[in-house]
Amino acid sequence: MFKRSFLATDRSRVADVLWLWAPVLVVMAVIFFASSLSDLPTLPGDVSDKTGHFAGYALLGVAVLRATARATLPGVTARSAVLAWVACLAYGASDEFHQRFVPGRTPALDDLAADAIGAATSILLLWCAAVVGRRSRAV
Repeated sequence: MFKRSFLATDRSRVADVLWLWAPVLVVMAVIFFASSLSDLPTLPGDVSDKTGHFAGYALLGVAVLRATARATLPGVTARSAVLAWVACLAYGASDEFHQRFVPGRTPALDDLAADAIGAATSILLLWCAAVVGRRSRAV
């Protein structure tokens, strides 16, 4: 009997972790795939490379903040926001390093800057929305 309840708890923990972090892994996988392409096609509508970096990492920032905040409004704190941004920055740096090994691609600090700014923008906007949301509920 003890094993069943232990396994059920274990399964729910695994399900919780997957529910929180699977979106992060999906976005990271898409970014990694795009970085692995030797000849990256131009983005639709003549969107610049830097805008693509900004948008991709803004999406990653949303996913990572959701995970670090445990998908709750009270979980969106300055700490969870900074942790999310640092995780995005680290992934951006590792992605630029990865490009050293892809024929036709080179790492670039301005790409990393676009990644960092995109992640920071989305994380900051969500953190501000969470602060306003908590204040309006407190009234």
